[in-house]
Amino acid sequence: MRRSNGLLGLIGIILLLFAGVAAFLTRGRSPFDLLYIGSHGLVGLFALIAYLSSGLDNLREFVGERSTKYGANTIVSSLLFIVILVAVNYILARNHHKFDLTEAHVFSLSPQSISVVKNLQNDLAIQAFVEGGINPELRDLLTSYADQSSKIKFEMIDPDRQPEQAEKYKVSAYNTIRLEYGNETTTISQPNEENLTNAIIKVTRTTHKTVCMIEGHGEPDIDNAEDAKGFSALKADLANENYEVTKTLLATIDKMPDDCSVVVVVATARPYTDHEIDAIGAYLKKGGRVLFMIPPRINNQFAALLGEWGLKLGNDVVVDQVVRLFQGPALGLAPLANTYAAHDITKDFKQRTIFPMARSVQMDAAGKKGLVVTELVKTSPSSWAESDLEALFQRSEASLDPATDRKGPVSVAAVVDGKLKEMGIGEGESRVAVFGSVEFADNRNIEGTYYNRDLLLNTIDWLVGQSDLVSVRTKTIRASRVQFTQDQGTVIFYLSVLVIPELLLMAGLVVWWRRE
Repeated sequence: MRRSNGLLGLIGIILLLFAGVAAFLTRGRSPFDLLYIGSHGLVGLFALIAYLSSGLDNLREFVGERSTKYGANTIVSSLLFIVILVAVNYILARNHHKFDLTEAHVFSLSPQSISVVKNLQNDLAIQAFVEGGINPELRDLLTSYADQSSKIKFEMIDPDRQPEQAEKYKVSAYNTIRLEYGNETTTISQPNEENLTNAIIKVTRTTHKTVCMIEGHGEPDIDNAEDAKGFSALKADLANENYEVTKTLLATIDKMPDDCSVVVVVATARPYTDHEIDAIGAYLKKGGRVLFMIPPRINNQFAALLGEWGLKLGNDVVVDQVVRLFQGPALGLAPLANTYAAHDITKDFKQRTIFPMARSVQMDAAGKKGLVVTELVKTSPSSWAESDLEALFQRSEASLDPATDRKGPVSVAAVVDGKLKEMGIGEGESRVAVFGSVEFADNRNIEGTYYNRDLLLNTIDWLVGQSDLVSVRTKTIRASRVQFTQDQGTVIFYLSVLVIPELLLMAGLVVWWRRE
């Protein structure tokens, strides 16, 4: 009977312990929480009182029993184990490291964000004006930035409790983020990683780069967001990275404007004049940076100019009927590419890009000094460069002819790093990038599923010499998730944290007690 009383006392202690744990973790927010806490507390308290009421003599005998000593040792060991767990958690909380196991690492900063943050030279102050001063998701995002650099300090501000701060910085809406870097400041109203990284780029870049888009030949409109074949998305992406995009009517001026950091030439059916081509050539020989987009079936008027820089355009169309965008009877004129050369532009680049209606772009630098030519992007081995354009476009037929067609992989983009002194035409360095497609950069494809935007922006960053921006940008969430209702979450919490551990502890105690 006395041994039964002792077991009753231990069970009472366990019930009270779990009632306390549940109260600490749940704060009694729901009726179920209160039921669990209350029932365990009352039963545990009655069990303990029943044991104590059996008399002090029983207590003394119980304390003096060898089994009680063993039990005390077990409890002390358990408490020591809990103390160690708490200490380990405390240390990990102060020196934590995240492990993002999602497929696309959607809960980690993109390589570009990390690169931008790690290159900060001065302190960056961030004020987040959020309702109630609480926004766990935003705090996690800002913490991710702060973890990458000690130069980033952020604070969460409740504009209702600190109206003077909101007034000082002229903040009138929740979820406004203000960034201050030296004398430069900017604000964003939609806080996500992409906008935040772009804002950091804006405040940290004191000089603006200008992208000059040559016009006058029916080029895609950089201001038309409604047209799928327009370039407005490219313009917006460049603006987000602190580029100024301007239109340049080269036919009406003597030479390329001096403030052009990079020139974009989009070949169309309407040919460039000799004056324009000469101006582009002269610009390159003075250390210029030019991005060419030249699709198939365009008059190859740039052949001589590109030949000087070690490049050759194929009079063909790249076809891939195995790795293509859509299954079915399509000809395969939208090949995918995931083979990239070792280059700053494609460093750590593993994503697929799509090149609709593309021609081949090959290196042709044999015997030319000072040129470093890289075939940057290649399509899959199942592709080929179809040279019978009449059959392709007139009869919708495409088949690999080993005698006339070139078997894949086919290069559809190439870049050139030209050392002018070694070329014997001046001082400095010129850079050229050539893509054998125009559609790969239009509104439909640059913001689509594939990573055309990263490839194109990386190329422009490399052309102008902003290597720290060359990387993979923020990602969309593609990870798998499990959604639980609140009730399901409560059940899982109680089963995993309270009920099952409690039952296991009691079962172990009863077994141990019976053996003793």
